[in-house]
This record gives sequence, C-alpha cells and structure tokens, in this order.
Amino acid sequence: MGCDRGDDRQPRPPPEVVLILPSAPWRDRDGLAALTKVLGAAEGESRFVGGAVRDTLLGIDVADVDIATRLPPQEVIERLQDARIKAVPTGLAHGTITAVTAAGPVEVTTLRRDVSTDGRHAIIAYTDDWREDAARRDFTMNALYADPATGEIFDYFGGLDDLAARRVRFIGDPLQRIAEDHLRILRFFRFHARFGTIIDKAGLDACTARANDLMALSRERIASEVLKLLVAANAVPVVALMVERGIFRAVLPEIDAAGAERLALLADREAAAGIAPDPIRRLAMTIAPAAAEAVGARLKLSNTDRKRLIAATAGPGEEGPQALAYRAGTAGAIDRLLIAGDDVAAIKDWTPPAFPFSGGALVERGLRKGPDVAAMLRRVETQWIVEGFPDAARVAVIADEMVAETLN
Repeated sequence: MGCDRGDDRQPRPPPEVVLILPSAPWRDRDGLAALTKVLGAAEGESRFVGGAVRDTLLGIDVADVDIATRLPPQEVIERLQDARIKAVPTGLAHGTITAVTAAGPVEVTTLRRDVSTDGRHAIIAYTDDWREDAARRDFTMNALYADPATGEIFDYFGGLDDLAARRVRFIGDPLQRIAEDHLRILRFFRFHARFGTIIDKAGLDACTARANDLMALSRERIASEVLKLLVAANAVPVVALMVERGIFRAVLPEIDAAGAERLALLADREAAAGIAPDPIRRLAMTIAPAAAEAVGARLKLSNTDRKRLIAATAGPGEEGPQALAYRAGTAGAIDRLLIAGDDVAAIKDWTPPAFPFSGGALVERGLRKGPDVAAMLRRVETQWIVEGFPDAARVAVIADEMVAETLN
C-alpha cells in the first residue's frame, strides 16, 4: 500500500486511499522519463525520494531530483551506459551514481541501511527494503517516496502528517539519530527555519542535550549548514531559539543574544529595501566585527567570503553609496549600507561604470611613464567619482586640466 505508515502514533488512511504526487514542471524535465525507465521504475525498482517529493507537496519549486533504487550500484552504471546516459560515480562508496541527463544531473542511490555510525561517518549495507532505507533518513518529511510513473506516494513514518502540520520530526528516537550523525542538530533547526511552524519538543530537547556533539564535526560541514540556516524564511526566531538553547556555544560562541537581535534588524532592513537575504552579510551582522577574521578562518570560508565578511561592517564611507559601490563592488556596498542602516536605493539597480580613461592617455598628454602616471590616474579617477561618473569627454577635460597644472 502506497501510504503505509510505520509509526503507530500516526493515523492510517483507509486502505483504498492512494495519495498521488501533484504534477510539477520538474517531472517533465528532458531526459528524466528515459532515466526512470532505464532504472526500472515501471517494475517498482526505483522511486523519487526526498526533497523533490517534499517540495512538490508544499508547492515549492524543485531544484535537485534524487532517485532511490533497489538496483545495486554496478547495475545502475551498466544500465546507464547501455542507454548511453553518462554515469559519474560521485559517491560509489555509499551507493550513489550521478546520471547526467539533458536537463542536468540526477543522483541515483541504492537503498541502504546503516551498519555502524560514529556521528560523522556511516558504514552502510545495501538493502532492497524501502522501509529500511527510509528508517536511516533524518526527518519524516525527507523520507517520502513517489513512483515516477503513477505518482503514488509511499510514506513509512508519518511524513505526510508532519508535512501538513509543518513539523520537523526525527524518524525514531531523536537522540539515536543525532548519535548517528551530529550534523542533524543543525539540520533540525535549518529545516524548522525553512518549513516549520511549531517546533517538535522531543527533537528540540535532544538537540539541546547533545549540542556539544557539534564539536566533532568538520568546520566546513558546520559552515554549510549555518549559512543555509541564516537565509531560511524563519531564520530570525530560530537563531534566537538556538542561542537560548546554547546550540552555538560549542562551535560558534560569537553568535549570542545580541547577535540574534542584530540579525532581526538586518532582516527588517533587507525586507524594507527589497534586497534578498545573503548568508555572508547575515553572518557579519550576527557576530561582532572584531570576530569576523577568526570566524571566517574557523569556518574555512573561501578567501572571497572571508574578505567580504571582514569588510561588511566597515561602515558606509563618506563618498556616497555609488562611490562605495564603485570602489567596493555592489554586493560589498549593499552589505555595508544595510548593516550600517543606510539607504541602498541609489545602488540597488545600479551598475558601476568602467573608468573611461587610461594611463596611456596621460602619456600622450606629456607625462613620463612611471609612478607619476599612476598617481595622476588616481587623481583623475577620484575627481570622476566626485563628479558622479561623467562621460569620457568630461574625463578628458579633467585630465587636461590636471596635467597642465602639473607640467606648468
């Protein structure tokens, strides 16, 4: 029965009820039907799983499509190769093959069960039991499967009811699930910030009790989850709750109650300005400016993101928004203006122009090549900025006047 509910606490639908996945644009992606046919979907060998099913039921646009299959990885590879579909063994040790379709990559993973876990890594064994595969997933709403041909939904742990209630709930015992993978602590809050209304008390208490387990995780994994969390729809109240519960204390003590309040201010400013939330900007607002360099290094952010994190709280400058956008880049200028509480209207839809002059033009005007040219070029550019980025003809006049003054 497609709507099998393995959790006795959840109501079972009448036997004749079969829930069907609604139609959605992603289901018509080029190459997807051919892929599911190759993987034996018609014979019950493969199903859509996870986010694509969840988000379709919520009416959210789907980005990534994942397929779970009873087929062993080597057979998946062979079938794809026979069908001339490119197969990339992206996670072969864990049963994942990436099938490259005309519309993009699709991850195909053989059904699995955990043999042992240590909070960071799992040793798995393959299975042909859909319920076993569902049981190793984190939350009930992420353990929903759908038949590619009929759209029939398979729900083994009450995910449909939790989805309807907008409740993020661990499958089984929350403490056990966290022991299997400590990252689930941050995922619990991130998914609640994205989908939840009333938080699941058992999950919240388990995350609170095991928050120190986050210390065992790589900083890259922590960074990935935190940055996604910061831009979720309900990030503001969820971050405040995480601070209250001491979730960040072990790995990001810089995020405190004052930081949660600053995040709320920034979120209001972004909304008022019509600017999309940005994770680096929000992280910069949430931590104290003096901590930016240390936090960026600890989270192993890219050099670009570290520099942006440090610069975000440098203030609006004295030359005006467009001058700031020209010198710091539009993204950096928006960061600094929003964090400072200044207006971003002047640069929201503005593209900084290219400086319409060169050092060669100064040499043609009689300056000797070398440091003098570079210094003069900076002077001309500064005046160009002060005058509001006039056209090339005006820049030429500025240059003529400055060169004449220097040579005379």
